[in-house]
Amino acid sequence: MDFGYPQNLSPEILKLYITQEGVRSPFSSKPSDKPVPNATLQVTGAVGWRREGLVYKKNEVFLDIVESVNLLMSSKGSVLRCDVTGKILMKCFLSGMPDLKLGLNDKIGLEKESQLKSRPAKSGKTIELDDVTFHQCVNLTRFNSEKTVSFVPPDGEFELMKYRITEGVNLPFRVLPTIKELGRTRMEVNVKVKSVFGAKMFALGVVIKIPVPKQTAKTSFQVTSGRAKYNAATDCLIWKIRKFPGQTEPTMSAEVELISTMAEKKSWTRPPIQMEFQVPMFTASGLRVRFLKVWEKSGYNTVEWVRYITKAGSYEIRC
Repeated sequence: MDFGYPQNLSPEILKLYITQEGVRSPFSSKPSDKPVPNATLQVTGAVGWRREGLVYKKNEVFLDIVESVNLLMSSKGSVLRCDVTGKILMKCFLSGMPDLKLGLNDKIGLEKESQLKSRPAKSGKTIELDDVTFHQCVNLTRFNSEKTVSFVPPDGEFELMKYRITEGVNLPFRVLPTIKELGRTRMEVNVKVKSVFGAKMFALGVVIKIPVPKQTAKTSFQVTSGRAKYNAATDCLIWKIRKFPGQTEPTMSAEVELISTMAEKKSWTRPPIQMEFQVPMFTASGLRVRFLKVWEKSGYNTVEWVRYITKAGSYEIRC
């Protein structure tokens, strides 16, 4: 503490001092089990986010790349706005003071690596990362010179980096809607959804919300996959597919009956179709982990786990 203000606000370190247990009486004869952590060393040390002397039976690193796809597509099928926001989440259970090095297939990193090794860059999918922000543990001087992400990780769970990608986005789904208004009391809705990712992959919890007018009275559906129903609270036809395999094209056709109103006919604004989904082992940006190296002076073996997942952010298709 400096004049009553804490100088280290890392949650991992604060947890050592802010506990949920009772306060021990100074007259208690029972000796304290836990050694008192050295706060001064923690604040003034080079690695303020990790305490020394950590020991694990099994040394493991879990790395999750989680991406959200944001899309706005016109009724004719052209992309009006598209970007991916992603984050790399880590969970470290490592003994001692390990030094980690992460390599991604980003364009700048691969070009820098080929310059340092004086050999041509390997051909393959490279991506350009925008708006990259790192956790405080990342060595920024090394990143600026070598373009590699090297760091001494905090113990447990933390967010290593955030990024955004605006070019070369692989859209997981294409939606082809046709909505016909047949007079004042009937509508025909046909929606085809195509999964563009690999045939061996599948999406989970896919929900397609198709807006309909407020005066909807009755609906009837035909679906080739999943289930569809009308939700009066949100004025939407909701089509749910629990498991959606890649390279497939399920369709939904619905007949909507409307209540004929005597009031002046206002033209229906046609809000966009919205989608929710989750695609494991797929990245819309094409980001891939090329390597994750762990160095520690004791030289123990580490188990690394890497997982990719793509979710829907604001995924909208005008109809």
